[in-house]
Amino acid sequence: MAKQLLPTYSICSLNHTTSIQSDLIAERFSDYLAKHTDLYFPHKHSFYHLVYFTEGAGNHSIDFVNYPVQAGQIYFMAPGQVHTWNFKSHVDGYIINFSEAYLNAFLNNHHYVEQFNFFSSVADEQVIDLPAKTGALVVELFEGILTEAESSNQLKDDMIRAAMVQLFIHVSRCSTKPSQPANQYNSVLLHNFKKLVDLHYKDKKLTKEYAAMLYVTANHLNALCKDNAGVPAGELIRNRVVLEAKRLLTNASLSIAQIADELNFMDNSYFSKFFKKHTGLAPEAFRKQFDTKK
Repeated sequence: MAKQLLPTYSICSLNHTTSIQSDLIAERFSDYLAKHTDLYFPHKHSFYHLVYFTEGAGNHSIDFVNYPVQAGQIYFMAPGQVHTWNFKSHVDGYIINFSEAYLNAFLNNHHYVEQFNFFSSVADEQVIDLPAKTGALVVELFEGILTEAESSNQLKDDMIRAAMVQLFIHVSRCSTKPSQPANQYNSVLLHNFKKLVDLHYKDKKLTKEYAAMLYVTANHLNALCKDNAGVPAGELIRNRVVLEAKRLLTNASLSIAQIADELNFMDNSYFSKFFKKHTGLAPEAFRKQFDTKK
């Protein structure tokens, strides 16, 4: 089995100045970049992460999906996603890294952030270009968060948390999709299906297996996914397997055979055919894109 897949940074490993040592980093982005010039790319985080760009150019990627860097853009990442930056000029804005426990200490609902699409671990829902009016509100909230983070004010953590929740709501209102399916039952069922896929994608690759765990038929689960996610359940399962394969392939110390075994494919050949069918590239060709020696 694979041991270390990609470098994974914790808030403790990055935090050198904030008084909330294990749960929060809130800084101006240019200051953050100046402090962390040795970040290895690609990498993963063990925390939630968001950046709002006020200036800059270049590109960044979330789980191997590339996006241009531009002023007025905000992006979000959930723990475990793969991340890279490639900036072409001076970049500034704001960054917040926070642990799951940081908001849980404030909110009675420990699944609060999961209602927002931009924390869904689906890359295309995590990068949002904000209109000017919302951007101004977001900047005001970021400035308040930075002021509190650097202060010794009473209940400063609660002020920061309250501002973060306001920020999430303002950004969510700019999303092209509602934060939840209109039908609450469907919302819960789809959420539970995605959670089960995250837990079992290595050993369960058939829709009927997840349908049985959810006490619905495979046809019902497929219809639900098509209506609310735009693709059948089987494709969501395969996409999760492909994503993990990509993450593993960035680790040059793992052989293709080891990766096939990690993902419970019967052999190296079957894994390679599966990967090429769903990405258009052989595993070796995908890996070469991350070869720093070429």
